[in-house]
Amino acid sequence: MPRITQAQKERNREQIVRAASEGFKLHGVDGVGIKDLMQSAGMTNGGFYNHFASKEDLVLEVYRQGFADSLAAVSAIRADHADTAESALGAVVDTYLTAAHRDHPETGCPSAALPVDAGRHGAAAQGAYRDGLEGYFGNLTELLTEHARQTGTELAAEDARRQAVAVFTQMVGAIVVSRAVAGADPTLADEVLAASAHQLGR
Repeated sequence: MPRITQAQKERNREQIVRAASEGFKLHGVDGVGIKDLMQSAGMTNGGFYNHFASKEDLVLEVYRQGFADSLAAVSAIRADHADTAESALGAVVDTYLTAAHRDHPETGCPSAALPVDAGRHGAAAQGAYRDGLEGYFGNLTELLTEHARQTGTELAAEDARRQAVAVFTQMVGAIVVSRAVAGADPTLADEVLAASAHQLGR
């Protein structure tokens, strides 16, 4: 049997990470076994260990890649709204607090899809989640600082950081709460998103 090329091996690894990301975000880390995710990736169970030493290693990669993708989207938003920090801040909030993000966790940010799993799966998972949060906190801190500069408002570095943490944790909380009731009360689920977006836009 011919050996696979390095390029094919990398594609296989990407397929595994993609299948795991979608599965973990939909069902939780403990809700998806290696056999299931390898079937989702279209590969045999035994091939998993050609790419990852353990499921825990895969979990860390899902966090890393998921946050990297989300932060790349934030960078794109900032580039598209480079005129003012206020417009960029609003676009980040509005893009995050959408019904589409709420209703499709499998394609969304791990910040709102996998926080409980990070808390349950030890220091390494928490560290990967923390790194992703810090990426968001850093972006929002920069935007808040730039907004203060553009509007002639005095804002100390520690206050900008404090506001950034509060803004992003409210965004995450809004998605989590909205998801928790979306099936039982879609109107309330939408209200949660709208109220949070309104409050953060003030």
